[in-house]
Amino acid sequence: MQVIEREKIIGQIEDLKKKHGIDRSALLPILQDLQKIYGFLPNIVMQEVAHSIGIHPVEVEGVASFYSFFRTKEKQGKYVIRLCQTISCDLAGKQNVARQFENELGIKFGETTRDGMFTLEYTNCLGMCDQGPAVMINDRLFARVDAERASQIIADCRRDFLKSDFPEVVPSDIKKAGPILDNGIKPVESLKKALKMSRSDIIATIRESGLKGRGGAGFPTAIKWQLAGAAKGAKKYVVCNADEGEPGTFKDRMLLYEKTDLLLDGMTIGAYAIGAKKGFIYLRGEYLYMRKYLEKSLSKRRSQNLLGEKILGNKDFSFDIEIRMGSGAYVCGEETALIESLEGYRGEPRNRPPFPVDTGFQGNPTIVNNVETFIDAALIISKGAVWFNEYGTEKSKGTKIFSISGDCRQPGIYEFPFGLTVTELLQEVGGEDAKAVQIGGASGHCIAVKDFHRTIAYEDLGSGGSIIIFGPETDMLQVAKNFLEFFVEESCGQCTPCRDGNPKLLEGIELLEKGRCSVTYLNELKKLGETIQIASKCGLGQSSPNAFLSIIDNFKSEILGRVPEAD
Repeated sequence: MQVIEREKIIGQIEDLKKKHGIDRSALLPILQDLQKIYGFLPNIVMQEVAHSIGIHPVEVEGVASFYSFFRTKEKQGKYVIRLCQTISCDLAGKQNVARQFENELGIKFGETTRDGMFTLEYTNCLGMCDQGPAVMINDRLFARVDAERASQIIADCRRDFLKSDFPEVVPSDIKKAGPILDNGIKPVESLKKALKMSRSDIIATIRESGLKGRGGAGFPTAIKWQLAGAAKGAKKYVVCNADEGEPGTFKDRMLLYEKTDLLLDGMTIGAYAIGAKKGFIYLRGEYLYMRKYLEKSLSKRRSQNLLGEKILGNKDFSFDIEIRMGSGAYVCGEETALIESLEGYRGEPRNRPPFPVDTGFQGNPTIVNNVETFIDAALIISKGAVWFNEYGTEKSKGTKIFSISGDCRQPGIYEFPFGLTVTELLQEVGGEDAKAVQIGGASGHCIAVKDFHRTIAYEDLGSGGSIIIFGPETDMLQVAKNFLEFFVEESCGQCTPCRDGNPKLLEGIELLEKGRCSVTYLNELKKLGETIQIASKCGLGQSSPNAFLSIIDNFKSEILGRVPEAD
């Protein structure tokens, strides 16, 4: 490159540092903006970024190579077409759409057309599982794409009809609302009430409600907030985990767009309760099209004195929120991996202890809750713990918002109280003829008809919200394969059981497909899966064999002794 180009790069980096900050935590936003400029991240760009923020170039390259949305080797096309490859879109006919895109463009997935117009890629869940097959082109999302529409999309791109500057939010399909989705309170009502309470009273109310984290782990929210509030630290942080990447999950897309004020109220209440002055919304890279909308919401709240200095006239409380984008790494849904990503590192989970409530973002006390949890917390402060306890079970209080997809007549978003049975859920969504139901997305468990009497609750079948229904004709071995392919791709590679174990399980599935797997070897694979569950470092590895093991247990007769089709 010429000297003038190097000087230009240096100038661009300095401008971006003014926008995003000068420390290591600004690395991902800076790289994201530079990729927009150059279409990829040339070596010289990564080198100059490293020199500018005082780290070694190999560290920048290590970060860029970790996240699937960064490209370091070649420039992407003007239109980057990403087709969702996870199970719900598979069931909706993804293969036909994929073939048509290849036919229209004359390239395979992973390639760019010679004229530089199109790059064709697979991606994992786009959060449109109820409206698949889903396609993202640059920042624009398309739902219910069939082969004919794929052809039309390409034609529109060639005529430059699609402008990435004008992203759109595909409407959510809410099939059943309950007390959370149909809450009836006015914007900011919760925050105003909270600021009249003491910090200890806020946490006591959350504790009395029995609210547990809605991301799936079910850790009591009040304990997390109390520990962070009591921790020593001049700086404290609130992080909203909006990195909804679990295949089959799409509720956060709706909540972010339709319950924005409640979410921001919940984050601000959490900040007030623990004494934080700064918050982050970590928004998954696939939801980039939502960023402008969320930024406008934050701006509006600042103008209304709901964010910033001395919120609502409270001289002792200042708090603001920044949006940070993910770059395509499912593991960043794990809270310590998310914090690593916020700090500008590879999204690799940390050893625990210490926990984020003591040693979180940049070593400071930090609470990380998901979108639904913050919304629930805001409503509990407004309506009270007794109201929340009217729903659910003794050990699972309140209601849960579910993303329901797959082989049912009415896929979409549903709100149900904890404690309903799988049979009752299937009757509600039109999936009575199901032969299997995946509870909790790819990391959950696949249950057969014999277990449909079980309840969806923390004490029985826990779920972060994803429910995928499989009809009588579904090939359960292909379901297991799809989930394992997902985990093989999304493993951060940090620990051996997950990094090396899941590919071995996938090899076993390929043997089963060919009808060449003995029961003895299948039992060895089960033992391997159990070892991965026990020995993996984080929740991704610990849960990655769940679907494989449960499908093997429940559908063994269906997957053994196959006679493969002739080539």
